[in-house]
Amino acid sequence: MIEYSFSSGKELLEICHAAQIPISEAAVRRELEREEMDRGEIMSEMRIDLEVMRESIRVGLEEQQISITGLMGEDADKLMAFTESAVMGREMTRIVASAMAVTEVNASMGRIVAAPTAGASGILPAVLIQYGDEHDLSEDQLVAGLCNAGAIGMIIAHNASLAGASGGCQAETGSAAAMAASALTELRGGTPDMCLHAAAIALKNVMGLVCDPVAGLVECPCIKRNAIGAANAVLCSDMVMAGIESVIPFDEVVTAMRNVGRMMHPDLRETARGGLAATPTAQRIAQKIRNYE
Repeated sequence: MIEYSFSSGKELLEICHAAQIPISEAAVRRELEREEMDRGEIMSEMRIDLEVMRESIRVGLEEQQISITGLMGEDADKLMAFTESAVMGREMTRIVASAMAVTEVNASMGRIVAAPTAGASGILPAVLIQYGDEHDLSEDQLVAGLCNAGAIGMIIAHNASLAGASGGCQAETGSAAAMAASALTELRGGTPDMCLHAAAIALKNVMGLVCDPVAGLVECPCIKRNAIGAANAVLCSDMVMAGIESVIPFDEVVTAMRNVGRMMHPDLRETARGGLAATPTAQRIAQKIRNYE
């Protein structure tokens, strides 16, 4: 009898191979084995998340988003309006703009799904929903994508971190990109092994990325990092679907990310004391915000 509990990529792949199931189904069976919810309840909860994600994209692109600080506002709209001229193409532009839209909603105190965190909340919904809309995927398929992403996020959280305060931005936008890359790869017909290769490459691409929010707010540079995180996820899925593999296995990449995070100076882990947050311009912005408060 197969047990569906897993805490590493290796264990996840063993389950998928033994049961001949995708990562999304392994994630669902893991929850069923824990006997906390039945399948219908699990799917219902994921559909709620999916709807909130979809609405956050809509609000970010269709309603004015200006943060109280004035650090951000309507950049997603600007990029979306540039779609037909963008070198990266229509589909990628829409994905990237949607990632920015969600994080602009977050910065404006709107409703989002922290997937895996508020600061990295734009990457997964942008990739899944815009790809799904472009390719006529059903709601059930997108829910499966969320389940796949959840499995990847759970493994990273268990073995490293999802928080910028402990691992830098590599742990936030990096983990979100890994989750999105894996989910997208499954939706495109990729195998569980291919999904983990995509997740590993996405994490490697931002290894060592610091968390340095200007004035301690999840606005600058976080919103634009969600944009690059979404592009990172799509690129990694493309590479894997083309037959490219990660030289370093997923579990080892996660361990390396954890170790790099631990080696980071505290000033580079969400304290707003280093990196971009320490620049003269950022310091002036922070002082202006303090005076406003």
